[in-house]
Amino acid sequence: MATFSKYLTAKNSSVAGGILLALYLLKRRRRAAHRDGPLLPLFIQKEGRKDRAAVDKVFFSRIFEILRILVPRLVCKETGYLILIAAMLVTRTYCDVWMIQNGTMIESAIIGRSSKDFKAFLFSFVKVMPLIALVNNFLKLGLYELKLRFRERLTKNLYDQYLQGFTYYKMGNLDNRIANADQLLTQDVEKFCNSVVDLYSNLSKPLLDIVLYIFKLTSAIGAQGPAVMMSYLLISGLFLTRLRRPIGRMTVTEQRYEGEYRFVNSRLITNSEEIAFYNGNTREKQTIYSTFKKLVDHLHNFIFFRCSMGFVDSMIAKYVATVVGYLVVSRPFLTPSHPRHLHSTHSELLEDYYQSGRMLLRLSQALGRIVLAGREMTRLSGFTSRITELMKVLRELNAGKYERTMVSQQEKESDTAEKLVLVPGSGLIINRDNLIKFDHAPLATPNGDVLIRDLTFEVRSGTNVLVCGPNGCGKSSLFRVLGELWPLFGGRLTKPERGKLFYVPQRPYMTLGSLRDQVIYPDTHEDQQQKGIPDHILKEYLDNVQLGHILDREGSWDSVQDWMDVLSGGEKQRMAMARLFYHKPQFAILDECTSAVSVDVEDFIYSHCRTVGITLFTVSHRKSLWKHHEYYLHMDGRGNYEFKPISEETVEFGS
Repeated sequence: MATFSKYLTAKNSSVAGGILLALYLLKRRRRAAHRDGPLLPLFIQKEGRKDRAAVDKVFFSRIFEILRILVPRLVCKETGYLILIAAMLVTRTYCDVWMIQNGTMIESAIIGRSSKDFKAFLFSFVKVMPLIALVNNFLKLGLYELKLRFRERLTKNLYDQYLQGFTYYKMGNLDNRIANADQLLTQDVEKFCNSVVDLYSNLSKPLLDIVLYIFKLTSAIGAQGPAVMMSYLLISGLFLTRLRRPIGRMTVTEQRYEGEYRFVNSRLITNSEEIAFYNGNTREKQTIYSTFKKLVDHLHNFIFFRCSMGFVDSMIAKYVATVVGYLVVSRPFLTPSHPRHLHSTHSELLEDYYQSGRMLLRLSQALGRIVLAGREMTRLSGFTSRITELMKVLRELNAGKYERTMVSQQEKESDTAEKLVLVPGSGLIINRDNLIKFDHAPLATPNGDVLIRDLTFEVRSGTNVLVCGPNGCGKSSLFRVLGELWPLFGGRLTKPERGKLFYVPQRPYMTLGSLRDQVIYPDTHEDQQQKGIPDHILKEYLDNVQLGHILDREGSWDSVQDWMDVLSGGEKQRMAMARLFYHKPQFAILDECTSAVSVDVEDFIYSHCRTVGITLFTVSHRKSLWKHHEYYLHMDGRGNYEFKPISEETVEFGS
């Protein structure tokens, strides 16, 4: 009756597992037939592109590439922790074997009513307890430290590439392969390193257990039993690995949706003031809910699949493995003619059964852990795919290559117009002091939108230029090309080196740090000392823009505040001009950077720039600034431009 009841329970469990799998497949088919609305434009991916995440040759080549970063040398701290973990795992396995043998002897002494043997074996256990506890905690120490060191190595390597030159800018503005670099650099790196170390531990310990227990069991019950268990491992492992293949792809999709959800929330925080002025809370809520719904739907799908796979894993890797273990360990005892127990007493049979049974149980558990480690390896393949994609994009961006969907030129040019072939980076950039010269260079956006087909003009130091034109005509594009943020699609550009050009935007950036840092950014205090600029000169820069009261108020250059909130809009613009005076570049690009400054202060700033020899490219709609410039560059937004000197009549008209 009990056997029949167990049979019904097992049958019901199998039926339940089958129903779960059937519901999962039906759910996936329905989702394929009826998808949610389109993704936000920022997250639209290329057609035909699929996330590849599977445990195959590509995965192993990727993981070995990353491991060379995590363990750069044969002799390093990471290697030491790997050896420590391996040593602790071996020691822990031997402790487990000793615990099995000692526990069996204690139970045998209890059943045999031997107080002397019971006290002796129990005292042995008490003596070994501190050693076992020490081994377990040394193992945890090694695992935690290795995870942290792996994360440190990989993070520094990625940031060295990410913050090399303008790569951080190019990834978000020129290349559209990586949507959320912050997600990859923070959460995905941490999860990858944790997964690698956990996989190393979860594979090493069971493998050591298998080798040791096979050796012990072969001498106890023969080689046939362990051979049966290993065969079962191979068959079940291949079967479960095949079933788990979707996990890697689902992991990649989950991390991408998590990145999108995090991005829309950070946008809300960054632009909260503008959204509040527009009363855009309802619209932003719809955007956040839409992104969150995609994440939740995918997680529901993922949870359902893992639940179904968990049922199959438990049946194959745990319970069926235990049944196979019982069948193997019972053979020497249930076969009367077996040579091992022809003359054994009842107590010897009991002791041998307990010891062999527990070893075989540990062997089956080790085999089950190896089979289940395939699930972690499949998940690791998803993180590996994302990390290697980031590494590939960083390498290509640092090599001057990027991928971006190009705008169709036929839509923007007439049928009679000569077609302009755009090749990113095909233009020649020549570094030369005190000169900016565009020589037959097309002005185009990174996605191929041509703003001006042939741009030619020359500006020498001491000649200020006013850049004007409607929105979208190419003013910002011109400065991005000058700053080498955007590629040059042809022609020649002669300009000073990057450090001799300085850009002052309408909304200046205030860095984290002290008051001194705001003036000398991006220099450090050590850079200031090397340049030989004392603090009283910094005070003069603040006085020139009427910000000397801030130093008086704070009392020290080392005062730290949240300067984005402490300073008003006009004060931030004037702080940016003080920063300009500190660096004294050959050319400065002023992009509406005095819009919140009074006219008299603005007039003094422009006069002071001429005094210290800073040549200006100014974008401004204030006509009072015309008198501070010698030339104007006008773009009409339809591909035409004119570069002419500013006459006295123009100045009178502007004033």
